[in-house]
Formats: sequence, structure tokens, C-alpha cells
Amino acid sequence: MSTRKPNTEDAFTIERHGEITVIVATPALERLKFGLEEQAAELILRPLERVEIPLIIFDLSRVDFFGSMFLALLIRCWKLALSRGGSMALSGVTPRTRELLRITSLDIVWPIYATRQEAIEAFELD
Repeated sequence: MSTRKPNTEDAFTIERHGEITVIVATPALERLKFGLEEQAAELILRPLERVEIPLIIFDLSRVDFFGSMFLALLIRCWKLALSRGGSMALSGVTPRTRELLRITSLDIVWPIYATRQEAIEAFELD
């Protein structure tokens, strides 16, 4: 068993589906050390800054918990998308993470889809 601490590269994978960027949060996000938020932001925001109109889906189906650092990152990505005429959605939100989004009122800010595929199809229809 590895005792290596997860780093920002372990916490996310980034996929492209046509014009849509899908950011998949992995279970390593739950163990990400405090203080790595700028590294995580750079890892995710840098590729998004090269997209003319960012369409972003965060697939959260593999995580059951995240903290304020990740919420701040979601907000930064959302603001980037909005500033360029894009949009952002979440998919695969577990009951525990949905409750966190509800408590912070972020569940009314972003569309939430049951699956990544549903979110992709909604963006494609829009």
C-alpha cells in the first residue's frame, strides 16, 4: 500500500468531448493537502483559458466529499466560463456532496445532472 500523499495531478483527469471539457474528480481529491489550491487551480484553469467559449462539466461521481478549497476552485472555473460566454455544470453528485452544495446554495447556481452523459447531451442541445 502506498503512503504517498496525493498531489493535484492525482485529484483530476481532464477530458475533451468535442467543445466540452470534462473534469473528472478522483477519490484523491478527498485527501488533497490544504495549501495545494493554487496548484489545482493552475492545473485546471490553464487549459480552460485557451478555450474561446468554455463549456465545463465537473464529474463528481467518484468523490463523496470535498471542502472549501474545491468549492473555491469550482467558483473560479464558473467565473472563467461566464466571462467568456460559456457555462458550467456538475454531474454524478453524491447525496453527501449534494448536501454541501445545498448548504452553500451552489446547487441553484449550476445545473446538476445524474450522469456525465446527460450533462454532455444537455450542452450539445443548448
